[in-house]
Amino acid sequence: CSKPEGPGAARLGDPAAAEYRLSVCSKLCYAIGGAPNQVAGSAAAFFLQIYLLDIAHITPFHASLVLFVGRASGAVTDPVAGFFISKSRWTKIGRLMPWMLACTPFTVVSYFFMWYLPPFVAGRVAWYLTFYCLFQALTTLFQVPYSALTMFLSTDQKERDSATAYRMTMEVLGTLIGAALQGQIVASAHVSHHCTMNLSVNTTSHFISLHDVYMIAAGVIVGVYLLGIVIFFLGVKEKDDPYALTSDRAIPFCKGLRLTMKHGPYVKLTASFLLISTAVQLEQSNFVLFCTHAADLHNHFQYLVATILVSSAVSIPFWQKILQRFGKKCAACGISWMIPFAVMLVTIPDLILAYFVAFFSGLSIAASLLLPWSMLPDVVDNFRLQNPHRKGHETIFYSSYVFFTKMSTGIGLGISAAGLEFTGYKPGICKQSSDVILTLKILIGAVPAILIIVGLFILLFYPITEESRKETKLALEVLR
Repeated sequence: CSKPEGPGAARLGDPAAAEYRLSVCSKLCYAIGGAPNQVAGSAAAFFLQIYLLDIAHITPFHASLVLFVGRASGAVTDPVAGFFISKSRWTKIGRLMPWMLACTPFTVVSYFFMWYLPPFVAGRVAWYLTFYCLFQALTTLFQVPYSALTMFLSTDQKERDSATAYRMTMEVLGTLIGAALQGQIVASAHVSHHCTMNLSVNTTSHFISLHDVYMIAAGVIVGVYLLGIVIFFLGVKEKDDPYALTSDRAIPFCKGLRLTMKHGPYVKLTASFLLISTAVQLEQSNFVLFCTHAADLHNHFQYLVATILVSSAVSIPFWQKILQRFGKKCAACGISWMIPFAVMLVTIPDLILAYFVAFFSGLSIAASLLLPWSMLPDVVDNFRLQNPHRKGHETIFYSSYVFFTKMSTGIGLGISAAGLEFTGYKPGICKQSSDVILTLKILIGAVPAILIIVGLFILLFYPITEESRKETKLALEVLR
């Protein structure tokens, strides 16, 4: 699967080009490997908050505690994973692949029990906190080596950008599959009970039936998760560091982390996209609640979510062409497209407008997903050029980047749920107070808009241009 695409794949007299040219099959298998985490993560991002509030029946404060601590546990795992992975030795299946395979069975178990409603009430917060923390930590143990694997697929920047585009397309499709599976399975149960129950009647059977539906959805997603990992393992071959000499020493983790934090391009890229990713996460986690309680669109939220994700998936190739033709910084302007439409939706909650918002939000989300993972390899190359006799720094870059983005989104989700608690959100009731509705509108409209604008402003100072990328590529070819 990792063989070159026929005899014409390499330039004449350049065997290195053939060695590091990736076939379509290899790119697809690599991309499929990123989908399982997105399938599971998407279902949790869109539905875990409403599940904790309306099915598990825990308070908004405790829901915010679960979401924040879970995200924080995943964030803390990032540098820890980076530390141990950077010290890993090469095995028959690579240096990164064993980590991804080892954590998979534990990930699916923790995901399944994350949606289980325990028979006891007093310890439910501890139950969901435990399994959500485990899920976040284990997905991190997969995501850090998987992200760093980009650097070990090929040394050619175009090939890596192409593999990243394949990966982002498949990850958005994974997000679509997760949201669609979860949405279609649980939406009918939510809709059939929305504001139709006699509140004087015991609602225990209602919560049990909804819980059973969530468990079915969890089982389906676990099956999809395992299938994707099998395809990834069979179709991807990890290559050793092509720039490292046998005499090169692995960079110590703490020293590498200090150097990473002092690397200007990395600091600007991370600061920009941690704000943007927080904005996207706030949109995801509050969208279902907004449709249900603030816009009277509870009969349509699964279709609106599907519109967002289909728009994201089909626009990835468009953004790939844009960044190739006009540059990556120019393509980042597309992230701002969602701002005016989101503001319009919270002021005019109309069904037709909601679908327009969903479509343009999908375009912006696609750009926000593709660009950081396309730009991060350029930063790693830039660092490699300045530190030519060190190796093992790739996982430090990727783990610290994921750490900062997870911490920022965790803080954002915690503040979001705490805001709902403060304004008086009541789980399970049909009509929320005007303060809760206003809070949901702010979380969907104003807050993401401000975060995106500040993030794009920081990105203006990102120093790596298309010209400097070409210069770095030539210098690394000489080094290789």
